Amino acid sequence: MDRLKQIESFVAVATKGSLTAAALGEGVAPAVMGRRIDALEERLGVKLLVRTTRRISLTHEGSAFLEDCQRVLADMANAESSVSAGGVKASGHLRITAPAGFGRRHVAPLIPEFLARHPDVSVSLNLSDRVVDIVNEGFDCAVRVGDLPDSSLVSTRLADNRRLCVATPGYLKRAGTPKHPSELSRHSCLTLSSDASQTRGWAFMVDGGLTHLRPSGRLDCSDGQVLHDWCVAGLGIAWRSTWEVETDIAQGRLVSVLDAFAAAPNGIYALFPHAKHLPLRVRLWIDFLKMNYGSAAYWSPAAAREKS
Repeated sequence: MDRLKQIESFVAVATKGSLTAAALGEGVAPAVMGRRIDALEERLGVKLLVRTTRRISLTHEGSAFLEDCQRVLADMANAESSVSAGGVKASGHLRITAPAGFGRRHVAPLIPEFLARHPDVSVSLNLSDRVVDIVNEGFDCAVRVGDLPDSSLVSTRLADNRRLCVATPGYLKRAGTPKHPSELSRHSCLTLSSDASQTRGWAFMVDGGLTHLRPSGRLDCSDGQVLHDWCVAGLGIAWRSTWEVETDIAQGRLVSVLDAFAAAPNGIYALFPHAKHLPLRVRLWIDFLKMNYGSAAYWSPAAAREKS
């Protein structure tokens, strides 16, 4: 068995914390990864991992060996890059996850250009509004929108994410325009259902402090795109991200309200399991997102129309 493949498998299992996740990332059966680890431990004459039915943990020797292995693999990747065409040549399979609505608009459209720049890279894109466990499910990178929970994952901020209260001109003509967040209780508010991830409600700055409200209405849904469609149909007021509604506002389909009470923006982030020894394809993908999302022109209504 190839010694390098054994080391690569050990690093994958140790960093992902699971034979299944490591096997998924490589496209092999978990039993194959297990045999590679067994062969490596037998060859070294030392136990590197403690495996139970629930979890995998590193022994003391395994922790020391992992750091050395990561450094060796990173050095090999850098050496290969230094002699490849153009000095930097990424390869391998990149597994990405993102929220469904944001991913359709602002992740999926970028992938063809990224692949054109890096022809030896392949991509799997998972779009889901659940919080994906990127380590145990074998993903290289997650794009997340909003406040981040405490986590052992490493994150880098890609752009600001602003939220606005919006409604159609027709709805506001019928129901009136709220002048203060407290008046939302008298309106039909289109909200995420309780099983969605927006647990704290709508955020506003009131009297110099951050206030969260949980307005109600006759309609709620776990899918943000449905809320957007209902809002454009004139069924009420919604609290949506600017990346979703800027084009509607620019074209007059929606009007923003309560702008004077808008909370400070949260963020759009890239998350990954660890900062050290990131594969080149992951580093280049994150840099590619930064380049696009960091441009004001990317978020302009004209650009949004081209992406839609």
